[in-house]
Amino acid sequence: MLDLKNFNTALDQLAQEKGIPKEKIMETIDLALAAAYKRDYGKKAQIVRAKFDPKSGKTEFWQVKLVVDESMIKSEEEIATEEAARTEALQEGRPQEKEAPLEETGEEGEIKRVRFNEDRHIMLADAKKIKKDVKPGDELAFPLEAKEDYGRIAAQTAKQVILQRIREAERDSVFDEFKEKESEVISGIVQRIEGRMVFLDLGRTIGVLPADEQVRGERYRTNERIKTLLLSVEKGPKGPSIYLSRSHPKLVAKLFEIEVPEIASGVVEIKNVAREAGSRTKIAVASKEEGIDPVGSCVGQRGVRVTTVISELGGEKIDIIPWSDDTEKYIASSVSPAKVLEVEVDEERKHAKVTVTEDQLSLAIGKGGQNVRLAAKLTGYKIDIRSRGGETVAEATSEGEVVGEGIAGE
Repeated sequence: MLDLKNFNTALDQLAQEKGIPKEKIMETIDLALAAAYKRDYGKKAQIVRAKFDPKSGKTEFWQVKLVVDESMIKSEEEIATEEAARTEALQEGRPQEKEAPLEETGEEGEIKRVRFNEDRHIMLADAKKIKKDVKPGDELAFPLEAKEDYGRIAAQTAKQVILQRIREAERDSVFDEFKEKESEVISGIVQRIEGRMVFLDLGRTIGVLPADEQVRGERYRTNERIKTLLLSVEKGPKGPSIYLSRSHPKLVAKLFEIEVPEIASGVVEIKNVAREAGSRTKIAVASKEEGIDPVGSCVGQRGVRVTTVISELGGEKIDIIPWSDDTEKYIASSVSPAKVLEVEVDEERKHAKVTVTEDQLSLAIGKGGQNVRLAAKLTGYKIDIRSRGGETVAEATSEGEVVGEGIAGE
């Protein structure tokens, strides 16, 4: 039999610790008990309801029948037509319910038409013999026999429901906690590595660092603590699925936000980030207050702030660029460390021609075209790198495609 004292204590504890109302738990228990009774003693079409009394430990069961009149009952011809349509749909592979529903409902959920079944429906004339003022669409309740062995079944069912609610509450709590942290940096310990997937212990749950969100060339070791960007949280049947990233550009921005108080307070703003994970990042910053140097704030005294970020990213190079609403000035800064002679901008086509001296060409283009590629991504402009003589040496689109990287520097 059910230990009522422990049962009610568990109810109170679940309500307080997990934030689940007792009424909701009892509602779930009643539904579970009704389903179990119907499975063991009822008929397929029956509507069975249950009410469990946590004070006495007893359960009442009853059957519900829907009151219908002649106008609500489908004819044999209508049923035959419906079945023919269902058969045709199944043959054509269109999705269908396993069985035709016994009731059709209106827009507001009221019962409109039914396939009469005596286990589920009762004619209005018969219903009036039981209750004089009954109307079509009402429900009548008929007590069901309480089975002797149902005390044990009720106890088991109640216990299972409470355990299930605890698991659901835990999953919901974990989901809510990590959903709030989406796009934030979180720290985790490498728990295991399966193939190219890395699993991190995040405390209350496990996060996944997929292969395409890892930095090429990085190696992860079991029990190593690393920082990642919480990319997304999705609900699943076994709990939330948490996806992490080490390669997303936003990770760099969030690491600077942690290290630079001026960014955290909003005095300095990160305008854009262009990243080739594991190799190089360009980050554009602007100040909202006069007298605050945005680049200097990010670099820190003796470079301590940017060095901390670089260290966290495994030595990835970082160019910090002052953002400007003067497009020519901004694009000139974006191709640093190269020194620019002239920038011609076509605003309509989002196209810029950047002229540098011959000895700056390799710096402007970068190794494998990386510098100009990142500059184009950062600014959103197609950038042509030209020599002083007007010859275009390399072109990079805002999507990062480079043409003509004939001269490559570091």
